[in-house]
Amino acid sequence: QVQLVESGGGLVQPGGSLRLSCAASGSIFSIDTMAWYRQAPGKERELVAIITSGGSTQYRDSVKGRFTISRDNAKNTVYMQMNDLKPEDTAVYYCNAVLRPHDRLTYMDYWGKGTLVTVSS
Repeated sequence: QVQLVESGGGLVQPGGSLRLSCAASGSIFSIDTMAWYRQAPGKERELVAIITSGGSTQYRDSVKGRFTISRDNAKNTVYMQMNDLKPEDTAVYYCNAVLRPHDRLTYMDYWGKGTLVTVSS
């Protein structure tokens, strides 16, 4: 059974920083992309940042220069350093991984349960 578990959310003042982590566990053969999405109240889930197995990254425009996604392939873990946080960054942040379990021949989408980030003074 594959699981993604996020950590690192919380309450922070505007201009502050947080670091999110997401560890994938279980019977995993290989992980392709890992990503962070977020969903604010009343809004659709949106892609924040994505990183390939080779380390290539992409970000949504509103977080470029403030957020940095990285991964540790040996630990099956993805991180996101979030600096200069703004109230509009408030959302539940979800980890996503496209991975192949040992008992499957294809890659599948897996999601964590989310971690809440609140940016407020």
